[in-house]
Amino acid sequence: MGVEVEVEVEVEGKSRETIPLTTAREEVEGSQETWNQKKQTLIQDLAREVINGDLESKIQAAKDIRKLAKTSVKTRSHLATAGVIQPLVSMLISANLDARQAALLALLNLAVRNERNKVRIVTSGAIPPLIELLKFQNGGLRELATAAILTLSASASNKQAIAASGAVPLLVQILSSGSLQGKVDAVTALYNLSSGTTKLNPILATGAVPPLLALLKECKKYSKFAEKTTALLEILSSYEEGRTEISNYEGGILTLVETIEDGSLISMEHAVGALLYLCQSCRSKYRELILKEGAIPGLLRLTAEGTEKAQERARTLLDLLRDSPQKRLASAVLESIAYDIAARVDGADKAAETAKRLLRDMVHRSMEQSMSQLQLRAASCTPQLPSA
Repeated sequence: MGVEVEVEVEVEGKSRETIPLTTAREEVEGSQETWNQKKQTLIQDLAREVINGDLESKIQAAKDIRKLAKTSVKTRSHLATAGVIQPLVSMLISANLDARQAALLALLNLAVRNERNKVRIVTSGAIPPLIELLKFQNGGLRELATAAILTLSASASNKQAIAASGAVPLLVQILSSGSLQGKVDAVTALYNLSSGTTKLNPILATGAVPPLLALLKECKKYSKFAEKTTALLEILSSYEEGRTEISNYEGGILTLVETIEDGSLISMEHAVGALLYLCQSCRSKYRELILKEGAIPGLLRLTAEGTEKAQERARTLLDLLRDSPQKRLASAVLESIAYDIAARVDGADKAAETAKRLLRDMVHRSMEQSMSQLQLRAASCTPQLPSA
């Protein structure tokens, strides 16, 4: 018997009275227990089918596992405990493409928000067949395999095994030749792998930088996707091959400058880091290229509004971009001057806020001046059309 609980409720405008909830609660608990028993029976049946059934039965069981795995994290754990992962992994090498697809989709759902299942899938041998599917000409299966690598690479325990399998060069290829969703998943998978002990090979920069810049150019600069893309570009800009590709790509440096102006705090930090790698590696080669794209206003704003790391990077880059090292006016000095002026005008209490506003105004005026210079430059380069 349950514990009887009483609550007061209003019954059709009559006086308030108490109604026992014992019966209702017992009914709910009983129906829940019945449903849990039915679900456990279903899980056992699906496990038997996917382990011992013929090919058609296995395909249908995989489809049903995919649907059932959507319901909850606990259900995904129960399915794994019942032993469905190993036979699903075995289906990834089937000659039947429907079997491969059904198994892939089921494994994807089993891995969602379940760290243990991610590790189980990898230890069950899923990586080699997934690598083969990344080479596949069938776009749909290759896209699913990319999504699977993305999902599995989110687990720190799996990163080394995935990187050692040869997945990285194949993911870089997908950046250029995959579908839009495939490219997005490949970027995130590469980001996951680069955030571990895996180091991206500088040789890969030649193939990775152009599509990464193209994706960054088209996406919203403040998006999570832009944060991952700029993180990869910063890593690749630490290699000479990557720096060369960024400078050779039409609009490559401009795309990073635009990210500094319009990106999230994280995107801005990575973008200024990439430009700093360029300028520090060869100031005489990259200084004019960066200045030509109007980087100064965004960098000035970043010294006041970016993350601590971004502010430091922006100050260092601004110093490198000045005409002469002997005539540099450090950004910290500029901030100090603005603060002193603000303190005299509004007092020490409001000095920080006023100084920030002064710097923003300076940035705004600098941006207007840069825009005017760009317009004049564009006008001077525009060929005159012959008169009719």
